[in-house]
Amino acid sequence: MPATDRVLFFDIDGTMLSTGGAGQRAMELALTEEFQLDFPFEGVLTAGRTDRGIADEIFQKYSLTDTIDERNRFMRSYLERLPQCLHDLPGELLPGVRPLLESLARIEHVVLSLLTGNYAEGAWIKLRHFQIDHFFQTGGFGDHHPLRDDVARLALQMTSRHLQKPLHGRQSIVIGDTPADIRCARAIEARVLAVATGTYTSRELEPHAPDHLFEDLRSTSEVVQALLSPHPVEESTE
Repeated sequence: MPATDRVLFFDIDGTMLSTGGAGQRAMELALTEEFQLDFPFEGVLTAGRTDRGIADEIFQKYSLTDTIDERNRFMRSYLERLPQCLHDLPGELLPGVRPLLESLARIEHVVLSLLTGNYAEGAWIKLRHFQIDHFFQTGGFGDHHPLRDDVARLALQMTSRHLQKPLHGRQSIVIGDTPADIRCARAIEARVLAVATGTYTSRELEPHAPDHLFEDLRSTSEVVQALLSPHPVEESTE
């Protein structure tokens, strides 16, 4: 183990859990019931994007009145519907996630944090639903940033503030399931462990050059070993 903290930034959807489409369904209901839009997600891609980025596209595509009040109305409408959608749709915690989090939580100098495109409240609703919220205390969320790179910078900043010590991206690893997760990790000079449990296969993730690539997180010991392996910068300074 390194003497300094190793910060592990976990994505949520497609990496740790599958909501069975509950997030998109809750947004659809908010848009159809509150904003009277039919088929609001037609032609809108969501994988790897932030909730702010998705909202930006929806508001522009349908020429919705773009004010702070209307943005907040959309967010509240979505968050109010999310718990019921999580209950109704067949979501699941993905294979190996709970044993991995339990193992990592026991290791000194390992810090578990979040790096997700979800609105912060939406992220905590999902984590509480699957009973893994207690593993995390902070992170970066998609409330205000349409670009995931900026969420990565926010995650590093918020985790540094939480620990009350400066952190560098080279001390961290992003665990995610999309090319966007890989790209945003590079924005903070972090390494990446990619997992093919979301909408992208390992063949589709491989060209984006993650440092580690797993089909899933079932092999706890192998995943932990990959996450705790020394960064080349750390090796060169030993």
